[in-house]
Amino acid sequence: MVLEFEKPIADLEQKLQEMKDLAQGKSIDLSADIQSLEEKIKALKKETFQNLTRWQRVQLSRHAERPYALDYIYEITQDFIEIHGDRSVKDDKAMIGGLGDIDGRSVMFIGQQKGRNTKQRQERNFGMANPEGYRKALRLMKMAEKFGKPIVTLIDTPGAFPGLEAEERGQGEAIAKNLKEMFKLTVPVICIIIGEGASGGALGIAIGDKVFMLENTWYSVISPESCSSILWRSWDYKEQAAEALKLTANDMLSNKLIDGIIEEPLGGAHKDMKTMSKTLKETILKALAELDKMKPDKRIETRINKFCSMGVVNE
Repeated sequence: MVLEFEKPIADLEQKLQEMKDLAQGKSIDLSADIQSLEEKIKALKKETFQNLTRWQRVQLSRHAERPYALDYIYEITQDFIEIHGDRSVKDDKAMIGGLGDIDGRSVMFIGQQKGRNTKQRQERNFGMANPEGYRKALRLMKMAEKFGKPIVTLIDTPGAFPGLEAEERGQGEAIAKNLKEMFKLTVPVICIIIGEGASGGALGIAIGDKVFMLENTWYSVISPESCSSILWRSWDYKEQAAEALKLTANDMLSNKLIDGIIEEPLGGAHKDMKTMSKTLKETILKALAELDKMKPDKRIETRINKFCSMGVVNE
C-alpha cells in the first residue's frame, strides 16, 4: 500500500531496484549511480516525512501495514498470556489484554486490536469496542492492581462502537466508569497511542501516569471525516478538519495533553517494526523506573492533578 504523498519515493525506489537488477543481470558496474540514487531517496524521505500535514499523519496512522497492539506485545514480551471475557456478557475481541514479561517483569497489557483482512476486521469490529470490552479492560486493571502489576495500554481505535446494542448495554456508563476507576489505580499506568485515538473510545483506556503518542498518530474528540460531515455536511473537507482539530502528537504535546512523543522509524512504524518495538520497550521501561520511585498515593494525586489541569477556563 502506497499513500499518495509516498508515490514520488516509491517511483524512485522502483528505479533503484531496476538499476540493481540490471547491474546484477548484465554484470555492469553501476555502484556510483546506485549510491547516488540511494542518497536521493533518503533525502526525499527525510524531507517528505518531516513536513507531513496533519491529514497525512492521520493517513499514516491508518496504514494497512502498521503494527497493531498484539504485534507490539508479542515482540516486546515473553510468555504473553491473553485473558478473555468481562465475566458478564462476552469476550469482546476488539479489546485485548493479558500478562506478559518485559525483561523479567510482569506487566498487564490492554489495547484495542484491529484486523488485517476482511474476516479479521469483522471479528475485531474494526477496533471499536463494545461496553463489554471496556468492562473487560477494567477487570484486567483491577486484577493487575490486586497483584501489584503495572499497566500498559496500547490505544488504536476509530472510536467506541456506536451501535444501538452497545448503547443499550451501557456504552457511556462503561467508559465513564473506566475513567473514574483509572484515576484511583494504585499501580503505575502507562498509556500509549499507537495509531488512532478517537473520542471516548480511546479515552476509556487512556487515563494514566504517563501518556505517550507515537510520532505518526492522532488523538482527538472526533475523527476528521466525522468533523467534516458535521460542519460541512460532506467528507470532502476532512483535510481542513484535520488542520482545525490540531490532533497530531506535536499538537497534543504543545497543548500539554500528553507527556511525550515516541519517534518512529523514517517512513512510519510499519517500515521497521523491530526498531519501533525496541523503542517502545525502552520507553515503557524508562517510564516504569520513574514511576516506581513514587508512592501509590503520590502517583494517584499526581495523576488526578495532571488531568484536572488540562484546558483553560475563562470566566
